Amino acid sequence: MKILIVEDEPLAAERLETLIREYLPEVDVAGPFDSIRQTVAWLKKNGAPELGFFDIQLADGLSFEIFEQADVSCPVIFTTAFDEYALKAFKVNSIDYLLKPIDKKELFSALEKYERLFKQQDKQGSVSTEAIDQIYHMMTRNYRNRFLIRVGEHLRPLNTTNVVYFYSQQRATFVLTQEGKSYDLDFTLDQLEQELDPKQFFRVNRGALVSLDAIRDVLIYSGNRLRLKLAKEPDEPVLVSREKVSSFKKWLEGGNS
Repeated sequence: MKILIVEDEPLAAERLETLIREYLPEVDVAGPFDSIRQTVAWLKKNGAPELGFFDIQLADGLSFEIFEQADVSCPVIFTTAFDEYALKAFKVNSIDYLLKPIDKKELFSALEKYERLFKQQDKQGSVSTEAIDQIYHMMTRNYRNRFLIRVGEHLRPLNTTNVVYFYSQQRATFVLTQEGKSYDLDFTLDQLEQELDPKQFFRVNRGALVSLDAIRDVLIYSGNRLRLKLAKEPDEPVLVSREKVSSFKKWLEGGNS
């Protein structure tokens, strides 16, 4: 079995290959290749392998460009530091993804999925073009970095760098600034979650969307929750809900950068 590794971080590539060989001792590994150019050249010369591991962000662009320049007629497991929230909708039979740093159990699960869907059926499955287009759009989209707020009879721009957090209260949405002032917004938190860069803002619970730059401390709180100390303390404590704790920790570690 031949596996192609496309990864521009040497340590990440080394760890990935080590784990793959632990699961598949007899595997033939091609690469790692650290660029679109190298990968396309190899594919054109050798054809598609049985399976590919593609890092999404490479030194010379996004690995989705490989699909435009070469025939990738094999299943691909993407590796990425991009956040799980943005990619979970694109986990389909012909595509999988692993968040960095690569977890051994998750890697083995992805390989088991490959064997179940493709290897045992003696067939190949190409990556969905629609899925690639959607993820490419997600990776390259421009997120909102400014809002227009009303101050008395005036309208003023508010940069997201000046935001502590967004919160909902009595069916309305507000923003708390670094100066400790609150303004109402004509957005729901659901809308803001889609508009804002997920690297910088995280929905910690149903009623709060927090800026990474505003977090000053994280405290263990009752009921398996976390309490956040922010640059400007709001009237009510900002808590990370139980179901969000795990993904919040990954986000803090840079799991979506």
